[in-house]
Parts: sequence; C-alpha cells; structure tokens
Amino acid sequence: MSAILEEQKVLKGGEFLIANTDPSATFTPEDFDEDQQMVKQMVQDFIDQNIVPNLDKIEKQEDMIAVKLLDQMAELGLLGTHMPEAFGGMEMDTNTNTLICDVLGGSSGSFTVSFAAHTGIGMLPILYYGTEKQKEDWLPRLITGELKAAYCLTEPGSGSDAIGAKTTAMPDGDEWVLNGQKMWISNAGFADVFIVFAQAHGDKFTGFIVPRNLKGLTLGAEEDKLGIKGSSTRQVFFENVRIPAENYLGEVGKGHLIAFNVLNVGRFKLHALSIGGSRRALTIGINYANERIQFGQAIANFGAIKYKIAESAIQIFTGESSLYRVSQQIQDMNTALKADGKTYAEAKRLSAEEYAIECALLKFIGSELLDYTVDEVLQIHGGMGYSEETMAPRMYRDARINRIYEGTNEINRLLSVDMLLRRAMKGALDIVGPAWNVQKELATPVDNSVPEGVYGAEIKAVGEFKKAILMVVGAAAKAQMDGKLNLKEEQEIIMNVADMLADLLNAESTLLRLQKLRMTGKATQPQEVLDAVLKVYVHDANARIAKNGIDAVAGFAEGELLTTFVNGIRRFTSYPPQNVKAFRRVVADHCIAANEYAL
Repeated sequence: MSAILEEQKVLKGGEFLIANTDPSATFTPEDFDEDQQMVKQMVQDFIDQNIVPNLDKIEKQEDMIAVKLLDQMAELGLLGTHMPEAFGGMEMDTNTNTLICDVLGGSSGSFTVSFAAHTGIGMLPILYYGTEKQKEDWLPRLITGELKAAYCLTEPGSGSDAIGAKTTAMPDGDEWVLNGQKMWISNAGFADVFIVFAQAHGDKFTGFIVPRNLKGLTLGAEEDKLGIKGSSTRQVFFENVRIPAENYLGEVGKGHLIAFNVLNVGRFKLHALSIGGSRRALTIGINYANERIQFGQAIANFGAIKYKIAESAIQIFTGESSLYRVSQQIQDMNTALKADGKTYAEAKRLSAEEYAIECALLKFIGSELLDYTVDEVLQIHGGMGYSEETMAPRMYRDARINRIYEGTNEINRLLSVDMLLRRAMKGALDIVGPAWNVQKELATPVDNSVPEGVYGAEIKAVGEFKKAILMVVGAAAKAQMDGKLNLKEEQEIIMNVADMLADLLNAESTLLRLQKLRMTGKATQPQEVLDAVLKVYVHDANARIAKNGIDAVAGFAEGELLTTFVNGIRRFTSYPPQNVKAFRRVVADHCIAANEYAL
C-alpha cells in the first residue's frame, strides 16, 4: 500500500506538516468531471424542488416532512451513494460524496441534520463493524429508506467523555438487557433503528443495534432547541429492553473504536456542509447589501461592508480548498487499500481513520467559518437581521450547533495535536528529525531570498509556517521530556498549536489550488481575484501563527530560552506586509458585481 501511495505522491495523515505536496496531486472543485457535475445538478434540483419550498414545514417539523424528504432522496439513490452495490448502494467515490454534502449544506436548512444523522452516524457503524448478516439485514433497508437510523452516544453525564456512559447491557441467556438513558439524539422522533452505546457486562463500552419497536424503549418530548429546530431531537430511555445476543457491533469492549472512527467521517462531512451553508449565507448577505440603500447608495459600496463580504469569501475559498484536498487524499487512500486487498468497508474505515487529524482540523475550521459568515450576514442586514422576515436569524441559530456536536471544537483542537504527537511517538510520522533540523537552522544566518516564479513569497511563507510549528511542537515535547511541562494539563498550549496547524492546512491548500489552476488553465474566476484571496489569507495567517506560537512558548519557557524561541518564530513568520485593504476590495467587488459568492 505504501508503495502505491508513494507512486501517487499522496501524503499520509498529518504529514502535511513535514512534507511538500505536488500541486498536480491536489484535487480542486474545478476538477469535477461531467458525471460529478450531473450529480451536483441532480442534488441541487432536488433541493430547489423539494426542500426550499418546504423550509417552513421543516422548521416546524410538520407532516413528518423530514421522513418524506428522506424517502424521496432514497428514490434517487441519495441515501446510498457511499454504500456498497451489494446492498443496493451506488459506491460513488469520496469526492462525489463530498460534493453531495457540500451542495446539501447550501439551502437545506436543518434537514441536513436528519440526512447526515441517517447516512453517517446511523449507517456507518453497521458498514464498518457489522457482521455480513447484520449488513444484509439492515443496510439494504436503510439505503431504500424503509428504515431510518439514529445514533445514541451522549448521556446526561457523558458528553465529550463518551466512554464514561452509564447505560448498561447485561447478558441474560440469548439476549442483552439494556437499561439507561441517552440525550440529544437526532432523528429519535422517527428512527426505526438505533445505534446504542452501552457498558456490556457493566464495564465494557460496546455498540449495539437496537430496533425501535421493543418493549421498554421510550422517547422523551422533542427538545426546544436554540437552532436546527427542523431536526427531531429527543431523549431515548431503555428500561429492561431485550435485544438478541448477536446485535452487538464489532467486539465487546471496543465500542470506542466505532464511535471515534464514525466521528472522523462526521467531522469531515460537517465541514462540507458548513462550506455549502457559508456560500449560501454570504450570497444572501451580498443580495441584501446590493439592495439596501443608505446615504444615497447601496451599502455594498461601503468599505466596512466590503470587508465583511471579502473576509467571508476568503475564508470560504480557503476552507473549500482544504476540504477537497483532504477529500482526494481519503479517496486515494481508499483506492490503495482496496488494491491491497481490503474490503469496501475496511477501505472506507481505514482511509477516514488515516486522516483523523485533518478531519479534526476541518471540523473546527468549517464550523467557525460558517459561524463567522452568518454572524456578518446578520450584521449586514442591520435591524432586519433581527427579523424573522429574513433568513439571517435562522441561519445564525442553525450554525451555532456545529461548534458543539461531532466533538466540541475544543475537543477537536486537543485531538488534532494529540493524534499528531501519538503518531510521532509510534514512528508513523518523523517529526523529531524535521524539528531538530529547524533547531539547527536557528544558528544559521537568516535567508532572505525568495523562490523564483509565481507565488514565490507564498511558497516560502508556507514552508516557514511549517518550521514555526515544528519548532514550537519540538520545544514543548522537549520541555515535557525534561519534566518541565505536562501537556495534558496545558490545553491552552495545545490549542495554540492546533490553530497554527489549521492555518497551515488552509494556507497550503489554497496555494496548491492556485498553483494547479495556473498549470491547468481551469480557473473560472479572474486571476487577480484568486491571487488577492491567497495574499490576504497568507498575510493574516502569518500574524496568527506568530501570535499563537509566541503565546505557546511563553507558556513554558523563560529567559534566554524564551528569547531564542520568540526570535525563531519571528524569523519564520516574515511574510512581507500586504495591502490587504486593497486586496479585500478586489475580492468584495468581484462578488458584489456578481451579486453572489463568486469564487
């Protein structure tokens, strides 16, 4: 497998920190072929014809509208695009499935929660860990929409600490007896089957397939939520619920593997949905800015409004660049694993697991760029942004949950760095060698040269960002080995590093995308606009990486050592200042003229 990946020039998970990527190996939205464009159009047509006219019904959960929409999607095959053909699925590639989520995120409101809960956390545990009989019994009916799925992990006393669940599953003859309580369960109001996590034998965290129509399984009332009101969210209670002995998933006591590996995909898809939602929100904001007249002109003409439009557009473009870059990596890994003899399910699970670091980063990148965008769109609306006559309040409320579920953004920040360090300790990633080389470089004269050609300054900046991160990570690891630091107790430092990694991922992904567009000539937008996006992002990332790096080292170093680290960080964040005001106006003016997000 590794030979195949090397031949394809595909980086392993987390390797973007220590290795360079060939732009030609990077997938971009401009690379979609005719078949993928047809799928995109089919999904958009479904949204326009079936979801948009019913958004108010969805918001009020009227007429079992979510169930009806899922059934209609099943008729188009959209509940099984990621499932094996053997069970009635379509086996579409990763990039196409990413595109489907991207498009659905644009105009589907809180119905996206119902869709994602069913097709993701509801179906994947069975695909990844079910026996052949379990797959044959459940997947075909989930794909056709005959059955709807829900995922029961969270409890009143266990949120982020999922494996601390109190729900129990005790053996009794040829059955398990479930007792306990789950909360915040999406799709609970209409689900036919629940993936339930419980302590088998009282202390072995395990996943189970639990049909709804069992005695002792009851539901709480619909939660009155801040947002995503159109999604069914209820508590689920188990009182001596008896399920067949063979209904456990995977291995008894290994339920954490199911939960974590399914969440990798959920985090990735959440980013895709967030990108689509951000595009749609910004377009609504631009429409209003062009229509709203103040002081004798459209407010879109004012610099303060242009800043909001441009900054949102830049974050969307960079987040989109990272999304499809990682999507291609997952797809390439999937292909390599199948060529190595893995089954369809094994390849899907292992390829997502390989890029767990990137999925964690994307989760908080996407949810926070969506939050930023809907907040600024509401602000662009001014007083009307507080009126339910506009979409702004609903988008604002719906976006907020994304920073909480699929693992809070704080948890994902901590996980991304923890997984990186674990891989380094296991030898899966050689961080020590590159970090040591960075330390030695600090003793050499500063190299002020810039690579020749287009984007030379940006190429150098991205390479220097990697050195800054490696220096901070290496210094923190050394301090821990010397007994001067316990990273488990210094979450602020870990979060500094996570934010540095996120900026690196976005900056490099955007650079690779623009390099490839110049190579292929596939750019659909003016080059000056795309270049402006890159320059603004790298300029701002440079400042953020410098601040996060200095904040991190100041948390465990002092005296001459701290001075050395700070000088090193400043050395590696020396991207020249850019006229970001002018570049943002280039981006804003382009979108304002198009009356939509147009990158």
